[in-house]
Amino acid sequence: MLHLNLKFDLHRDVACDLLRKEASVCRVQEYSGAVDTRILNIERDGGILFSWKGATGTTRIGKYDPNTKQNKLLYTFDKQVCVSSCSLNKEETLLAVSLAQNTRGEECLKPISKCLTLLIEIHPISNTKVLKAVDCRVKVQFLNSETDRRSVLESHLLLLTEDGYVDLYHVLLTRQEGYRVVMANPERLSRTVERIVEDFCWVQWDGHTQRLYCLTHNVTQDKFLMRCVQFYLNHNCETVLELPLELPANPFRTVKFVNLGFDHYHMERPEQELVKMEVLTNRTGSMFVCYSQPLRDNQNLIYTVVSVHKDCSKTFRASLGSEQSPQQKATQLHPLFIPIGYYILVYLQGYFLHCINTRQQEMLCHSLFFSGPDLHLDPQCQSANMTVLHAEEESSASLLDLASGRLYTPELSPAYLLQMLQSDTPSRCCSSKTDPQCLAALHCLLVYMGNDPTLELKIIEWLCDNVKAFESFDQIQEFILEVREETIEPHESHGGEHKEARCSIKDFFKRFFHVRVLTTWSLLDKKLVPLFQEEDHQQRALIGLTVDKLREHLSRHLPRLGKKKIDSLVVSYVAKLLELIRHMLESVWLKYKLGPHVLSLKQRGSPAEWSVFHFMFRILEATKGLCLPLPPGYHTLLAVFAVRCLPHHTFLQYIDQGILQLSETFVSRLMTDLDNSDANERLKFSILKRLPEPMEKTIYHMWDHPVSSASISRDYVRTLLEKHNKNKGFAFTGRDKPGFRPEFLPLTYLAKILSDIEEQALDPFEEQENVDARFVEETALKQTLVLLGFEEK
Repeated sequence: MLHLNLKFDLHRDVACDLLRKEASVCRVQEYSGAVDTRILNIERDGGILFSWKGATGTTRIGKYDPNTKQNKLLYTFDKQVCVSSCSLNKEETLLAVSLAQNTRGEECLKPISKCLTLLIEIHPISNTKVLKAVDCRVKVQFLNSETDRRSVLESHLLLLTEDGYVDLYHVLLTRQEGYRVVMANPERLSRTVERIVEDFCWVQWDGHTQRLYCLTHNVTQDKFLMRCVQFYLNHNCETVLELPLELPANPFRTVKFVNLGFDHYHMERPEQELVKMEVLTNRTGSMFVCYSQPLRDNQNLIYTVVSVHKDCSKTFRASLGSEQSPQQKATQLHPLFIPIGYYILVYLQGYFLHCINTRQQEMLCHSLFFSGPDLHLDPQCQSANMTVLHAEEESSASLLDLASGRLYTPELSPAYLLQMLQSDTPSRCCSSKTDPQCLAALHCLLVYMGNDPTLELKIIEWLCDNVKAFESFDQIQEFILEVREETIEPHESHGGEHKEARCSIKDFFKRFFHVRVLTTWSLLDKKLVPLFQEEDHQQRALIGLTVDKLREHLSRHLPRLGKKKIDSLVVSYVAKLLELIRHMLESVWLKYKLGPHVLSLKQRGSPAEWSVFHFMFRILEATKGLCLPLPPGYHTLLAVFAVRCLPHHTFLQYIDQGILQLSETFVSRLMTDLDNSDANERLKFSILKRLPEPMEKTIYHMWDHPVSSASISRDYVRTLLEKHNKNKGFAFTGRDKPGFRPEFLPLTYLAKILSDIEEQALDPFEEQENVDARFVEETALKQTLVLLGFEEK
């Protein structure tokens, strides 16, 4: 379920290169000694700082560039020292280092202290400034804001101590001889210090967002308060968030540093950590505080995820069971909190993996829980040695194994999730595969990996093949609604407005959704499906109604977005929603290799066409349940498949129940494509009875049949008489005309009126190729004789 992709190996990418360099220094072909290489820190740009002790008996600090795959020497100490913290400024001109006293007594630092913190000029090597010489641990971290102000010569350094305070050093630089960058007035450096935080017991640095999270404890009130300090491009800072947390008493035996490098000379033992806590963020700016605490019996683990932006939290209890080794029972077990996209993975090796969907955190059925002893990251990895790093890229995480010096990128397995959907065998997440598990797996595939067009096609194939209806959800509805957020473009609404607009649309549809990226569909964007878009007036009206109602909803709840942004957002959403449905049709069209022959109503449908019809019918049910519009022409295409696949009586029942809608395009094709066999005549008569009167009149002109001709004749006479009633007062001027017979004046008068009306009326058969005028006259005469009783029907 959880895979690790190796992205950095200290031995492969650094140590082997250092061995070659040491051989060159010693002037030997192959260096037989060892290089004690250790990772010190990972900066915001992904650069890895490391130290090593080589043949010359000195300690050196270097940097590995992940882009060029090259190692660079930064600084060499004239003796072996113990580097416990290290950071490099963005311009790579200053190096901040904390040196720990060698506890084995081999060397002592001068002055005698547990920690000596230095600020070193490295280009050129000309000055070293002592920042601290104290008896507690010190962490150093340069600010690294994205800025193009290259002419500004200044660096800003955070200094965090185990005594519980944070200082910010503003280091001014100067350029000498055109290229030498050195510290300006290093003797006055202590005057540029700014105290940021005091009395913290836990601190975390987020390099990507340039935020510092600090936890303080109010002893009097016995309350914990987390502060978020934001550093800006101008290097000013302010507290942007204060969050009270409910934690057990004395949660940290010593001050805890998170994401502030790696101290190989002060390794905390697992039993010392009563509480493990981290702050995670994702690409939408959402913030989560995660912390865990084992119970006294060590058989249960409690962990909490606080959703700061939603102002809510959820606490989970995981049973670890009683089958633990004595070594496991002697230590406190803490899981890893791993951010991956919109998911937070809570992982405890050998026990469980909990995939929490943070977008739908209040709906537990959207999260996945796996348990079992076979949940291992890698045979060579132990979660106790793993450190989660999430400062390199937004909403992504890396796992560092300090023991092996390997850096991994974790990812969820799409194959495993697809297997959960497709397999009928019980899943390991519980005793049997249930609807919530399938729903969670489907959401995970769409949310976490939905930008993979190949995977998306597999999901659509599963939707086509999976005829089983779930009791608690409609899988096609979930597929339609679980579309990606790029519909609400970030440039259209910034910051909080962007998130509020998305949440407001979620409320509008009573669901949570994201809009899928349309660029991933380029392979299928061939307009293969023949949708009769220009004829479907009903769907166009529904689309317009949806746009109007959604625009009204957003205007009422988010008026500050402005009319222009709301209009763009709404139109974009509805258009891409319709495009999503069309894309599903394109996929199933390709899957069953259908061609234009399916539009002919003369043949019965094949098994492939039956499968497509069934899938389209399920899409229809899903959109009806959500009151969503369909692409124009969808009902026409569905009716074509229904005629080809269903018995005629079943087809008519679908019409009577409102499942199928009769469009003018479909009925006209039916009348012209099908011959007038007995079965087809019965079908046509049945459809004509179900048509509204305006459409019925139009269709009669398209059907070459005596009944249609008779109907046209009746309508013609009715129209003439209706016009006569509106235009009374005809003068009877035909007495002098030859051939006038006054024997039966009422009949003669009626004939004259009809003759005068006919001269003023349009020819009903004009430009009607399928109507035989002579046949209509004979039909009218025959009907008259029948009515007078001279002939029988």
